Amino acid sequence: MPRLRPTVRALLPQALSAPWLRAAACSARPLVLAGLVAGGLLAACGGSDDGPVPEPTPVGLALEKIGGYDGGALGAAEITAYDAASRRLFVVNGANGSVDVLDLSTPGAPRRVGGIDVTDIGGSVNSVAVNDGLVALAVQAVRKTDPGRVAFVQAATLQRVAVAEVGALPDMLVFTPDGRTLLVANEGEPNSYGQADSVDPEGSVSVLRLTRGGTTAAPTVAVSVATADFRAFNGQEATLRAQGVRIYGPGASAAQDLEPEYIAVDDEGRSAYVTLQENNAVAVVDIASARVTAIRPLGFKDHRVAGMGLDASDEDGGTDTNSGTPSVKIVPQPVKGLYLPDAIASYRVGGTTYLVTANEGDARADWPGFNEETRVRAHCTAGLDPAVFGADAARLLFDSNLGRLRITSTPNGGSSGKNAAGQCNELFAFGARSFSIWTTDLQRVYDSGDEFERRTSALPNVPFNASHDNADLDARSPSKGPEPEGVVIGRFGARVFAFVGLERVGGVMVYDITTPAAASFVTYLNTRQGASGDRGPEGLLLIPAAQSPNGKPLLVVGHEVSGTTTVLQINLSY
Repeated sequence: MPRLRPTVRALLPQALSAPWLRAAACSARPLVLAGLVAGGLLAACGGSDDGPVPEPTPVGLALEKIGGYDGGALGAAEITAYDAASRRLFVVNGANGSVDVLDLSTPGAPRRVGGIDVTDIGGSVNSVAVNDGLVALAVQAVRKTDPGRVAFVQAATLQRVAVAEVGALPDMLVFTPDGRTLLVANEGEPNSYGQADSVDPEGSVSVLRLTRGGTTAAPTVAVSVATADFRAFNGQEATLRAQGVRIYGPGASAAQDLEPEYIAVDDEGRSAYVTLQENNAVAVVDIASARVTAIRPLGFKDHRVAGMGLDASDEDGGTDTNSGTPSVKIVPQPVKGLYLPDAIASYRVGGTTYLVTANEGDARADWPGFNEETRVRAHCTAGLDPAVFGADAARLLFDSNLGRLRITSTPNGGSSGKNAAGQCNELFAFGARSFSIWTTDLQRVYDSGDEFERRTSALPNVPFNASHDNADLDARSPSKGPEPEGVVIGRFGARVFAFVGLERVGGVMVYDITTPAAASFVTYLNTRQGASGDRGPEGLLLIPAAQSPNGKPLLVVGHEVSGTTTVLQINLSY
């Protein structure tokens, strides 16, 4: 909807008090009506004049693919953000380290209208966020262990208006609800361990205070930066480990080892909850003081429990063999799943804030000097402890059982999960193959269990547990399965829904999370076809109906592997 002149905007509330005009507005086209409601200019239609009409509560929800854009390269679509005024979609293009700007005026046919290059200030863009026409870009340095930057760009003109220095490897950023503050997760990954050139920067969260000024033609943004770091936890490594926080990088202090991944901000903009993925924990940040107030461990998922099982092998088509065939076999196993979440989101129900995590799993295995990833049979060369695993201890080591499962050799600190005789007495797998709902003190109230694997076990368009770069049955069973990575939350009327992207097999799962302890499956859409189509969903973005170009709520999915940006329409039934 075009911006209204100030005089017209000032007169609208008075004009709309006229019964005939209010009635006309209430019967107007949905997009016009949505714009008036969003502007706070329309009183209740068919009810009191005290406020806007409550949004009706849907009885059903379905996803429909209505459009997309093909970036034409691996990594060409990762994180996305949307500006409602310009109807522009900003897509991180990991293939060339820039941002593609798409016109989303027609959601069924997005088209590229420009790009944003950052090579003059850094190496590449990792993430993007938008608030009221201002686009924020997380830019890592050419050498990732150096401090990164955040660039601010006007959505309509692509004019750069400010640049601020932040921590090493800024990986995700988010505005507070009022748009006055931007938070940045600086992951601070090392380049290696124990090498001559090893550098392990500290992880941190940058808190950027924004003051916007100037004119529409010449906007300005003043930025001040504060840092919520983890230095206060140096010297407390043993205590943190005892609590369950994984601090295990060789020679790393707490501040170096804690690696922020993703941030959720509460509705009031007071607290931020930051996933420390490799550390299997969440940090709590007080935004006003830019201070980390707590680090809370997530514990592990017990895959022995009924409904919490997993498919642990790509050779489980045989019995007690090391040369089996792929098969679907989702059963409870004596394994502990480290949640290791990537994305996190928050929502409020009945005055209480809850957190939702996509339990992807991640291993430190990408750089020289240290690799925690191994397989059960390779790690447990002295066997499994029969006092823990019982009479099945010997047979569990076969590849058709647990032998192929990828686990960590370093559950926490110097621990190897073995007894004095060298027998494995604990097996910790990466990720929980689920999404979870938590209280803000990180007590779990819900987990989707093994439902992701069960619901993807008979897809007509892609084999079970195929990866995003193949169409092989069971390929990801030994390693994180469907691998849930992204999550966003949508509220429609009195119901709240979680949309969860499955990075490997693909597609988006939708759950009704209105009652946190009793979340329930709603629908699932997967738009890949075998080894082609939309593959590797990385980032999810929900566009509410009031901001949508077609007046319908939209879900935009950036697919890293196929390089495609997909526009899904959320069809609500009443």
